[in-house]
Amino acid sequence: MPAAPGADPGGSGPRDDLVVAVAACLPLVLFLLIEHRLAGVPGFPLDDSWIHLHFARNMAEGAGFSYNPGVPVAGSTAPLWTLLLALGVAVFGASAVVVKTIGVMAGLGTALVLRHAAVAWGASRLGALGAAIGLAWTGAMAWGAFSGMEVTLAALLVAASLLAHARGRDAWTALWAALAAVARPEALILVPLLAGARPLTARRGALFVAITAAILAPAVLFSLATAGSPLPATASAKVEGGLVGWLSGVREAAAITWLSRPAEFFGAWVTWLAMTDWLLPLVLLVAVVLVWRRPGRALAVPALVLVAHPFAMALFAPYRDPAFQEGRYSIHLLPVAFLVLAVALGPRLTRMRVAFGAVYLALAVVAMFPAATRYGWAVQNINAMQVHLGRWVDEHLPKRGTIAVNDIGAIAYFSRREIIDLMGLVSPDIIPYRREGEAGVIRYLVERCPGHVIVFPAWFPQMTARRDLIEPIYRVRLEHNTVSGADEMVVYRLVRCAG
Repeated sequence: MPAAPGADPGGSGPRDDLVVAVAACLPLVLFLLIEHRLAGVPGFPLDDSWIHLHFARNMAEGAGFSYNPGVPVAGSTAPLWTLLLALGVAVFGASAVVVKTIGVMAGLGTALVLRHAAVAWGASRLGALGAAIGLAWTGAMAWGAFSGMEVTLAALLVAASLLAHARGRDAWTALWAALAAVARPEALILVPLLAGARPLTARRGALFVAITAAILAPAVLFSLATAGSPLPATASAKVEGGLVGWLSGVREAAAITWLSRPAEFFGAWVTWLAMTDWLLPLVLLVAVVLVWRRPGRALAVPALVLVAHPFAMALFAPYRDPAFQEGRYSIHLLPVAFLVLAVALGPRLTRMRVAFGAVYLALAVVAMFPAATRYGWAVQNINAMQVHLGRWVDEHLPKRGTIAVNDIGAIAYFSRREIIDLMGLVSPDIIPYRREGEAGVIRYLVERCPGHVIVFPAWFPQMTARRDLIEPIYRVRLEHNTVSGADEMVVYRLVRCAG
């Protein structure tokens, strides 16, 4: 059983929190050094990071939750993160430094809350300390802290729900878990597991349902009002199958839905855990079993999320697998994994268990270097292509022109031009056209008639081959592409419109 609320059986305190904070600096410094060496200047490893910052700046400037000012749209799958950034931008101004600072603080907070949660669940002081440092030393958490994405916020909220659950505070448990789902939708599966971790009385069930519904309702209603669906436009544009895809009209073979995709996602999940630390999937398998014995159902049921996660992704709303982009859809579950490890080690550590922890942390340090290198190259790619093109557009194209793009983040942020999103993330009206394939996208372009089109030619080979429709005027090519959707992106002038 977990320790009583407020108890601290291992004698841990502020000193251990300080140790965690100092230890967390190791991967952060490493990532910054490699970013400087490979990219030269700070940036983000994904174009999507600039999407959040563009939304946030518009909100901070009074334009509401809109991508093109004055046109509200549910274009964020992580609205809580976008709102948090808007608050930061309103106070400190719009910059990558502000975003990265918020991400780092959320990542550090996750490690600190995890340590307290581990103690509350009965782990030893040293085990809880090791779990917090182990979490901070994962390349995925360091990537998340600097990525400009929502993953460390979601991880912090997951860790907070586990701490509240250890202390028997159901309302806070439900609140933090529901908020985690507004930061990263995949976290929603943790809500029913936390609810079922203790006897599910009518009162307890109603509490979880009511709090979750209240937290999710604003996002659902906003999506209905702006995208015509309870899901944000980003989900409608990206989802490739599963239950959500089926409800949206996507049809696929049953063998893909029920067999091949779940198997693929589970394999990717195990591979990603091993990439984080090659011991992690092996020891987690044992730890999940051990927590059934100590502390039992209360933690063991929530721990099942570590098994259910890849299958839930595959069956409900598949887009990319759990390892996609450094595990951006999975990082929020790392606090669960490290909590389970700490509790499975028990309230007293033997020399063998201490030695295991030391080996585990040593392997984590080894894994940091390739993770930091991947991060550095990703920042270089986005800076050299999307950021560069955003600045080029700002200098060379008409200020009041409209641009159709397939990567909407940095180009919109730096150019501040009106954007048509050919992928549908913030232009949901294109989604019916996209279901017709590339011919539908061409028809949409001819009808909307933007001044310019900026796309990966590899994504639209028919459209970009038509010189009667568009003509190239500028191009950027990456020599070492690791993260961008294609090696080359081209600016085209639209030469033909409807009528």
